Amino acid sequence: KKLGELKTELAGLRVAKVTGGAASKLAKIKVVRKDIARVLTVYNQTQKAKLREDFGLKKYVPLDLRAKRTRAIRRRLSTKERSIKTKKAQTKAINFPQRRYAVKPAEA
Repeated sequence: KKLGELKTELAGLRVAKVTGGAASKLAKIKVVRKDIARVLTVYNQTQKAKLREDFGLKKYVPLDLRAKRTRAIRRRLSTKERSIKTKKAQTKAINFPQRRYAVKPAEA
């Protein structure tokens, strides 16, 4: 059944509840509500999947399509940003490279 049909059915059942309908109709309200929820869930999932496909690997993506993680992780520097060195640090690394020492193996 489609969403519209389910909603009209639910409205009818609610009228039956007010007018004092049969117990079977009252019990059916819960089932219909769950069916509506199921239809909406599938609808929302497909819609979100299409949006993910459309945006793909674009630079800017809507907030609800981005990775949630935690607030701290989202604000953390990226690996590229972390590895960047200043001009001074670059020249220092070139002029004063890490020293290598020849260490004699410890005799047992």
